[in-house]
Amino acid sequence: MMKELAIVVAGWAVTMCAVAHAQNSKFNGSWKIVNAKSSWSDGNYPKNMSLAIDLVFTEEQLTYHSVNDTNKDKPASVSFTAGIGGKAFPLSGSPRYNQVTLKKISDNEFELLELKDGDVIVGALWMFSQDGKHLVRWGVGKSPEGKSKAYIEYFDRQ
Repeated sequence: MMKELAIVVAGWAVTMCAVAHAQNSKFNGSWKIVNAKSSWSDGNYPKNMSLAIDLVFTEEQLTYHSVNDTNKDKPASVSFTAGIGGKAFPLSGSPRYNQVTLKKISDNEFELLELKDGDVIVGALWMFSQDGKHLVRWGVGKSPEGKSKAYIEYFDRQ
């Protein structure tokens, strides 16, 4: 009886891990910003905004890479791998921030903070659609000049 119970519990644990992984992995892939829906609170959203992101989720972490080539002469890239527990991890490619934290809020929502030496520069809520085809990032960021603005960015899976 104990052996059978152990097999059932082990099977349940494997199934739950697979389900959790499948829920996160539906967000994996390449995403492209949708300019017609996106905006900045200061009204200065670039008409030619060009931002693509690649996401790879596992149960425990996110690997993120983005390329903003709005300025074709000087594209900007940001990359990081962060655990999904809210702990600060190093971030490369940005002079504005050097750490990132990620926390799962629900099956389709995550809180992302970008920090400079522990000071929050950008706080964002990422909301994925149930079907995993759309992503909305809503947040507030502080510019290098110290001015804050809100933003909402819509992305479609490519």
